Amino acid sequence: MPELTDAQLDRYGRQILLPRLGVEGQQRLLGSRVLLVGAGGLGAPAALYLAGAGVGELTVADADAVAVSNLHRQVLHTESRVGWNKAESAAAALYDLNPEVKVHPLAERLEGEGLADAVAAADLVVDASDNFDTRYAVNAACLRHRRTLVTGAVIRMEGQVTVFPFVAEGGPCYRCLYREAPDAGETERCSMTGVLGPVAGLIGTTMAAEAIKRLAGIDEGLAGRLLLVDALAMDFRTIRLARDPQCPACSAFQPAS
Repeated sequence: MPELTDAQLDRYGRQILLPRLGVEGQQRLLGSRVLLVGAGGLGAPAALYLAGAGVGELTVADADAVAVSNLHRQVLHTESRVGWNKAESAAAALYDLNPEVKVHPLAERLEGEGLADAVAAADLVVDASDNFDTRYAVNAACLRHRRTLVTGAVIRMEGQVTVFPFVAEGGPCYRCLYREAPDAGETERCSMTGVLGPVAGLIGTTMAAEAIKRLAGIDEGLAGRLLLVDALAMDFRTIRLARDPQCPACSAFQPAS
C-alpha cells in the first residue's frame, strides 16, 4: 500500500491515532470502493462521514431530486441545490468536504444488471434506501458477489442498523430478517408518519461507522446483530440474528462464478 502523504497524515490524523485503525487502516480506507444506495435521510449523513474518513471511491446512486421538505434531515443537501438530483448534490457537497475522494454520482435507481455491476465494483455496500424492493434487490446482489452489506432504516423516532458480511456461507441475510415485504398499505413512509431529523442522522452515522470499521479491517460490530434504537426513550438494544433455513434469498444461494 502506498505511503500516506503529509497532507493525508494531517487530514486523517485524529483517526489514525486510534490503535485499532492506525496507518494501515487508513491506507485500507483510501484504497476502498463503496456503493451508497440512497442519498436521503440515512445516506446523507453516511456519505459525509464516509468521505470525511477518506474512503477512496464513493459511488452514490439516487434518482430523486432535492426538495425543501428533505432539508431538516438530509444534511448533505442545501437550499441552494433544491431541484438538483440528490446524487449530483451529494457529489458537490462531498467534493467541498474532501476533494481527495472520488465521487461517482449515479442519477438513477439501480436495478437489474446495473445494480449487480455496481455492487460487483464495490468492496462494501451501504443500503440507505427507503423501500423493500430495493433492499431485497441490494441484498441479493451482495449475496451474489460476496460484498459486505451495511443496512439501516428509520421512521418517526425509531431506527435500526445491521451488517451482513457475506464473506462466507452460513450467516443470515436481509430476507432472513424480513422474509416478505409488508403489503403496500401497511408500509410506513416518512412522508406519512414523520421522522425526527437527528434520528436519521444517528442511524446514518452508525451505518457509516460500521462501514468504516469494516473497510479499515476492524471486524467487531453489528455483524449477526440488529441494533434497535428508540430515540423517544433513548433506549438502545441489540438482538441476535439467525439464518432462516427457508429464506427465499440465501437458502438456495448460488454465488457468481
